[in-house]
Amino acid sequence: MNIANEQSVGIVETRTIRVVEPEHPLELTCGKTLAPIDVAYETYGQMNEQQDNVILICHALSGDAHAAGRNKPADRKPGWWDRMIGPSKPIDTNRYFVICSNFLGGCSGTTGPTSTDPATGKRYGLNFPIITIGDMVRVQKMLMDKLGIKQLLAVIGGSMGGMQVLEWAIEYPQMVKAAIPIATCASLSAQAIAFDAVGRNAILADPNFNKGQYDPQNGPDRGLAIARMIGHITYLSEHSMREKFGRELRKAETYRYEFDSEFSVETYLDYQGQQFIERFDANSYLYITKAMDYFDLHRDFGSLDNALAGVKSRFLMVSFESDWLFPPSRSEDIVNALVRNGKDVSYCNIEAPFGHDSFLLETERLGAFIASFLEASHRPTVDATVKSPSIQPRRQFSRYEQARRARVDYELIESLVEPDSRVLDVGCGDGELLAELAWDKNAHGEGIELQEDMILSCVGRGISTIQYDIERGLANYSDNAFDYVILSQTLQTIIEPDRIFEELLRVGKKMIVSFPNFAHWRSRLQLLRGRAPVTKLLPFEWYNSPNVHVLTLKDFDQFCRKYDARIEKRMPLIGSYLSPVRLAPNLLAEQAIYVISKRERRREQL
Repeated sequence: MNIANEQSVGIVETRTIRVVEPEHPLELTCGKTLAPIDVAYETYGQMNEQQDNVILICHALSGDAHAAGRNKPADRKPGWWDRMIGPSKPIDTNRYFVICSNFLGGCSGTTGPTSTDPATGKRYGLNFPIITIGDMVRVQKMLMDKLGIKQLLAVIGGSMGGMQVLEWAIEYPQMVKAAIPIATCASLSAQAIAFDAVGRNAILADPNFNKGQYDPQNGPDRGLAIARMIGHITYLSEHSMREKFGRELRKAETYRYEFDSEFSVETYLDYQGQQFIERFDANSYLYITKAMDYFDLHRDFGSLDNALAGVKSRFLMVSFESDWLFPPSRSEDIVNALVRNGKDVSYCNIEAPFGHDSFLLETERLGAFIASFLEASHRPTVDATVKSPSIQPRRQFSRYEQARRARVDYELIESLVEPDSRVLDVGCGDGELLAELAWDKNAHGEGIELQEDMILSCVGRGISTIQYDIERGLANYSDNAFDYVILSQTLQTIIEPDRIFEELLRVGKKMIVSFPNFAHWRSRLQLLRGRAPVTKLLPFEWYNSPNVHVLTLKDFDQFCRKYDARIEKRMPLIGSYLSPVRLAPNLLAEQAIYVISKRERRREQL
């Protein structure tokens, strides 16, 4: 689906509302007070009768309230996230009532350094108090109160907007049903703070800065442009810059041997700087970047685990592989803390070449995740009937997934799980088993999966699924966190099955394992003919198989004894027959299902 060509929300009006009156100033985190406070905002779509379809969009550093549509027919560009917000778009204004406001300290209608200081009658400039992400969110909450909104279906934001999403989920847990922080972090890295500092120093060193009381028509434009250039470099990836510019010269065939901009990438940055100074304020840039620097959930709460302990929202975390400013590891830190707290979280790291700007540019795949998660969050329960997200055409499954779907173990596995159980499915695929368990057994299921399209299917079903390589261990899950851990047709693909096996026994009270039996007579016959076996459950050639180990029923029996695991049930299976094989199972069974638990340690005799 080409999101860019979908219908727009049309002409929209940016409104302004006063949320803080002069006689009741807002106390800021820094200890100072501020009043009055006005907020600029836009809305798209209609609130439904239940008032449960409201979505708040939090913008990033250089954004504003104008997220979609156009303010005037002659506007050259639509709002900054127009590709994502609108009728039949991922944030569908036919279904949702969407609000975006310019945050506190901005320069697009909300009170900030460009506003008039009532004490002096002049622009605040550097007399404006230092603000934080928490202050911004408190002002957004005041806007919701003014608009009579008591519940938010979702709060969504990327980069600095993602910081606001986290703050919303922490400070107003009962109000936010779903949280979607994108390409963000719980605190900036030292490197990111350093880039902010260089940008601020470029502004402060500009001869026109005049201690913040500059003439708006003759301000520190050069310093602000340089700050924008520095920031813009951090938003891109090396790959995207190489592909877009390389070492191409802009206007000549050969070097001119002078200091003017010659390379295409230089003139591009010049253009970005010039465009920025035409719409942004230098003082606002100072205050906003400082607010980002101060955002630190670890410091504020003692640890990230403490910060997220009280959240009630469902979370969808998204990062981008090429983002080096807010790298995936920073999103994983948040995901891991949510997992340790037993929270409802899904996570995917999308491979996109655009760096940090991917959250603005990679709208097709990101949009599919947002649309699926919003739809699932708006539904009250996991829906077992959902086979694929409505935003995507029906997928063609890989040979690996086709092999997994050829198995007959789902029905048997479901019969082995007790009602109302907590279940972790490792290598959960498209979430079909977890959805059936939720539907038929009222089980609470969570999944671990590596493939992006499979995670998208799980998200569409309303199943919490994180993109995670279990070879890294399961340290974020506590002992006996689940009644059942399921490892279905995955054991033979794990590089270190012995280490992972012990981890799975630790986090689950019981473990259900299924695997293809390499000792099946068809495999043996092909080996006798001198060929690597290829069967229905082992449908790969030797050079493209995901199966890094081959094992038999006897191998697994011995494996369980070695690691002191008790085999509660052992079900060798033939083809599509659900009845266990009784005669010569190691020869006749094509696959097997085991139910395993930790063996109780005998007390040492005194």
